[in-house]
Amino acid sequence: MARAVPALERAFDILELFLDEPELSAPEITSRLGLPRTTVHELLGTLVERGYLTHAGGSGSRYRLGVRGFQLGSAYADRLDLAREGHLAAEETSRQCNETVHIGIREGTDVLYVAKVDSGHPVRMVSAVGRRIPAHCTAVGKALLAPLSREKLDELYGGTTLTPMTDNSISDYPSLLAELAEVARRSGQAREYCESNDSVACVAAPVRDHSHEVVAAMSIAVPILRWNERVERELTETVLRGAANLSERLGHRAD
Repeated sequence: MARAVPALERAFDILELFLDEPELSAPEITSRLGLPRTTVHELLGTLVERGYLTHAGGSGSRYRLGVRGFQLGSAYADRLDLAREGHLAAEETSRQCNETVHIGIREGTDVLYVAKVDSGHPVRMVSAVGRRIPAHCTAVGKALLAPLSREKLDELYGGTTLTPMTDNSISDYPSLLAELAEVARRSGQAREYCESNDSVACVAAPVRDHSHEVVAAMSIAVPILRWNERVERELTETVLRGAANLSERLGHRAD
């Protein structure tokens, strides 16, 4: 690992203070970081000159983030590729559990799979990258539907018939609403037992981007012959870590 540059580390330390505070004064920065006052003033001057900080309210006593940080963040966001980042996160998650991992997005009332990493075990799945499946039949879909408002859900499902994929699929709107309310109570953790495939169970978790919006979901699928309460508990923890990893790749910052 290359040797860290102390001056750069201090500059980054100053910038990262503004992740939690809209404005700070030089004395506040000095106190929080325990740096010499002269060093802080020199670093602040440089950061202002380069556009990473600006004087708040037109005075020289307080500082806030400048436009340069926004430009860098926008450039980073423009270069993000959900399919690519999703595949990388799915690979890492699959290595941890040796099960099939999916990344899906919502398109209307369907889930569209944008990434999939297969288990080392032979598993017959109905999913494939680019395939659409009714969201109400999948754990990924439930994780994507749960954050939606009742008004949006009414718009999507009100007055429509839910087509089941198996005998275990949710087949009416009130049952879907009850299930989504339970998913929301579990902070987006969703489950599926033989609802899109007669022989597969899944757990899923939501994926958020830099704006804190749910933009995708990750699931882990397991044949029911290997499914039990312990496996469900362990894989739920794994999928939560995997979804958090992908969220971080997409710029989400946990509170």
